[in-house]
Amino acid sequence: MSDTEYTPPKVWTWDTESGGRFAKINRPIAGPTHEKELPVGKHPFQLYSLGTPNGVKVTIMFEELLEAGHKGAEYDAWLINIGEGDQFSSGYVELNPNSKIPVLADHTTNPPTRVFESGSILLYLAEKFGAFLPSDHVKRTEALNWLFWQMGSAPYLGGGFGHFYAYAPTKMEYPINRFAMEVKRQMDVLDRHLADNEYMAGDEYSIADMAIWPWYGAMAKGIIYDAGEFLQVHEYTNVIRWTDQLAARPAVQRGRMVNRTFGEPSSQLRERHDASDFETKTQDKIEAAE
Repeated sequence: MSDTEYTPPKVWTWDTESGGRFAKINRPIAGPTHEKELPVGKHPFQLYSLGTPNGVKVTIMFEELLEAGHKGAEYDAWLINIGEGDQFSSGYVELNPNSKIPVLADHTTNPPTRVFESGSILLYLAEKFGAFLPSDHVKRTEALNWLFWQMGSAPYLGGGFGHFYAYAPTKMEYPINRFAMEVKRQMDVLDRHLADNEYMAGDEYSIADMAIWPWYGAMAKGIIYDAGEFLQVHEYTNVIRWTDQLAARPAVQRGRMVNRTFGEPSSQLRERHDASDFETKTQDKIEAAE
């Protein structure tokens, strides 16, 4: 059946067979599916996440804080396997009623403070540590402009273009064209801005860069949805310059490894509980020891 032949019924019902690759992890209701408490490690911050772009934003932030000398930013990063429904446990839903990754529990407060939505977590940590958010009023506002731009724009990239181009059970011309147009427009927005600015907030690296890089940096390098040629991403030279600049940062390199379950085993640190884990507990070392 083509996309032009569908007639919506009078009453919609959920059919998991028509939902594409990730149909079994989505459902039209909220709330937990099973009882399970979340583990709690030794550090002040407990992160429950997965190495998707939204998760990578936060692990980059933690690693940048530690790189900058904020020892109070030590964290445990627990793997949430969304394919197995970990996000629907009672413990997870208690922290994040939206059942999406990531979610953070700050145990420096009593009771612990829950923080969900990746942009909210970045802002929370920036304000708590006084880092990676400019103090200058104009630059701070610019950083927040771009942070919220990313939060509003990425669903068109992931849930829109990515879903219909890579994950939908059939290829449909209209939605692919619609969302390809929007992703290219967004990339052009970034490219024009970065033509005149080193970072998103001007000359100062901030949480805006950390939020945008995992999504749009991956798109600029053609490694997300295998759509680089289709979208001609090589045209966005300023985004590529910025992407490479951030990718060279040691904290970014570490952050993108945390809670990662795909790619080369040496790039996967599925859980992070100590800084030494990057040297001793990557997946290649775990497999070699088995």
